[in-house]
Amino acid sequence: MIRPGIFVDAIGGSIPFFTGVPDSLLKQLGTHIEATLPASQHVIAANEGAAVGLAIGHHLRTGSVPVVYLQNSGVGNTVNPLLSLADTEVYGVPMVLLIGWRGQPGVKDEPQHVKQGRVMTQLLDAMEIPFFVLPHDEKAALAVAAEARATALSASGPVAILVEADTFAPSEATVTGVQLAPDLPSREEALVAFAEAVGEDAAIVCTTGMLGREMFEYREAHPRPALREFLCVGGMGHASSIAQGIALADPAADVWAFDGDGALLMHQGSLAVNAKTASPNFFHVVFNNGVHDSVGGQPTAIANVDVPALAEASGYRGSARILSCDDVAQAVADARATGGPYLIEIQVRPGNRKDIGRPTRTPAQSKEAFSAALRSGQS
Repeated sequence: MIRPGIFVDAIGGSIPFFTGVPDSLLKQLGTHIEATLPASQHVIAANEGAAVGLAIGHHLRTGSVPVVYLQNSGVGNTVNPLLSLADTEVYGVPMVLLIGWRGQPGVKDEPQHVKQGRVMTQLLDAMEIPFFVLPHDEKAALAVAAEARATALSASGPVAILVEADTFAPSEATVTGVQLAPDLPSREEALVAFAEAVGEDAAIVCTTGMLGREMFEYREAHPRPALREFLCVGGMGHASSIAQGIALADPAADVWAFDGDGALLMHQGSLAVNAKTASPNFFHVVFNNGVHDSVGGQPTAIANVDVPALAEASGYRGSARILSCDDVAQAVADARATGGPYLIEIQVRPGNRKDIGRPTRTPAQSKEAFSAALRSGQS
């Protein structure tokens, strides 16, 4: 396995700059970067495309080769800035893309990663981005890092390195936790409180990551007559748009988006769009723990933002912030009395149960059951 510190020194070059969106396969590397580099040399971006923009800016000023890290599920967010800005045929900006290879062929993974992993190399080929697979041997890995940097410079364009599972050794560095108010509920406790408060007739769209897994386990233990929860096992940041689409298609439905702070940040522009549609039956709950909890606990920039004020500035009819599960029922009642779009932020503590499971239904099975419930008029 590769020691994160040695690799960061090798891939970063003489003027290191790292930016990206955290990934579980790069967790140890991300921990070292976050703990050891100053803010001028490391930015956790809102989304992967924005990270490419930050990297371009760094290169324009320094002439060096920045590093953009991401999970391969986020490659789609990078396609436009990579091909329309950084590409060798446009501005020719060298950078190294460090990509966690989820769903790698032959490696068991979750359904949302299988297709993405299978087409990963073909996608890079189609984008005409040279790529390497990072060896697990440290000496060989450092040689690949040097070659990737040299290739990016000589070609004046992006070069990718695909990172397999269990490539990096545990980091010796530690990251200081996000400071939140004491005695906050866990995300799972808050989720259960909201699921009970919105009632049996509500349609719920859950964001990707731990929130969806916790919702699945809760609903398996406390089933409703029909499946009224849609779990976004992929597509980080799109839960509120999916919920808004349902609300627009069925004005009589009671529709709730259960979102995370990192997901909200990734596609924050959806707040303004949700507000513009002005669906009175659309309600938005943000479970804010200040970190990217599902991929290592790295801090999110949204932790510094007044989320309810942001929602109202975007045009939401109303908003609220709560810190206790005891306030959930009243917050839900206030939202319904005001009408949507309405946002409730509940601050929760980071972390999750170690034995949390994963959905046992396939995405296709879940989609069919959820759609059937909506179309039958049961939600």
